[in-house]
Amino acid sequence: MRKQTLVLIFFGMFCIPVSLVAQTEPEEITIVNNEFQDSFYESLLQKGIENYDKAIIALEKCLMIEPNNATVYFELGKNYLALKNYQNAYNSFEHATQLDPNNKWFWEGMYDVSYQTKNYTQAIAVINKLIPLDQGYKDDLISLYMVTNQYDKALLLINELNDKFGNTEERELYKIQILSGGKYQDEEIANLISQINKNPKEESNYINLIFLYSKNNDSDKVLEIAKKLELAIPTSEWAQVSLFKSYLDKNDAVKAIQAMNIVLASNKIDSKIKHRILNEFLIFVNVNPQYTTDLEKAIRYFDNDKEVNVTKEIGKFYHNKKQWGIAIKYYEQSLKNSTSDDIETNLLLLQAYTEIGQFELVSKKATEMMETFPTQPQFYYYLGLSNNQLGQFKKAKEVLEMGLDYLVEDLTLEINFNIQLGEAYNGLGDFKKKEIYFSKANQLIKQK
Repeated sequence: MRKQTLVLIFFGMFCIPVSLVAQTEPEEITIVNNEFQDSFYESLLQKGIENYDKAIIALEKCLMIEPNNATVYFELGKNYLALKNYQNAYNSFEHATQLDPNNKWFWEGMYDVSYQTKNYTQAIAVINKLIPLDQGYKDDLISLYMVTNQYDKALLLINELNDKFGNTEERELYKIQILSGGKYQDEEIANLISQINKNPKEESNYINLIFLYSKNNDSDKVLEIAKKLELAIPTSEWAQVSLFKSYLDKNDAVKAIQAMNIVLASNKIDSKIKHRILNEFLIFVNVNPQYTTDLEKAIRYFDNDKEVNVTKEIGKFYHNKKQWGIAIKYYEQSLKNSTSDDIETNLLLLQAYTEIGQFELVSKKATEMMETFPTQPQFYYYLGLSNNQLGQFKKAKEVLEMGLDYLVEDLTLEINFNIQLGEAYNGLGDFKKKEIYFSKANQLIKQK
């Protein structure tokens, strides 16, 4: 809410001639009558040291001399407000407005009381008296409409002020809140279309309209507005966001790739939108692998992305589709580009190596990771598994028994450890222990 700073008078102004300046803070007005003047300045002195009760007594003496002095009532209101005596504060400010209805400070006092007491209906009534004196209070009125859920009035006023003075962050946040409910979207769509017709070079109106149509899953309208934006502002990067999806749906790969590259290179477009576009292109390339080179180029735009490890996520995409070779390529690239001790990526890579029988690579990678993370049982498991597959049963047994010491509440991994230990003892010819570990694995499987 807007707050006006009230200017305190400096002591030693007793000899300044009387003058009344329009909309001047009331306590800057000097007063001639000596007795009145003494009491008035006594009130200012007591208020300055927070003796509000004594300030009120001094002001009541002033009223006995000048019962229709609006400034005195204003000062009374401020002291009552400081004491949280809200009713007397409001009455005093209101009396001041009755004596001088054109002084905005008096209305501001009533507004302060109404806002502090959360009497928002009363605050709206007061602020409507303030607005003719100061148009700046219209933003306060929007806030009051929002807190009283009068969204239709708030939206009309937001659009009016945006049209006259340009957008502000606060108004845009309010508008997002209003439109999230959907009830006022048709009204806002009509407003945005009107704004586009009036000012076809204002990019933000197209963008907001595209978002609304997109939220309503109206793809035809999204494309229509995106094309209008492209015609009106050929350099617009935002137009390419919607055009990319349209081109992709029509299987026009060349134009889709052009639009995608413009979006990914843009500094204006949010990273979440860029990630969504890359994900859509990834799905497209999975069906149309001839465009893999273009995917590789697109990934490079995310090399410095601190929030999402894009190459890792693409690896997981192919991992879930059991396309192990492609997944391995992206996992290895991810570890090369970022941190090589990312536990999750290394585990995914070890699983992918295992799936295609690359046990020498499993052994090498698991050994490296055990040295870096000596308490992570997963790496002991993969080293034991690879040793078994390579016929190194004694090494497998030793590393698996070591890894069990670090295993905590992971039933699936415990089952796998016991199976590999059974395999190790089988390779060593100790069939009794082989049966012990296989039997234990079976018992654990029944617990799942």
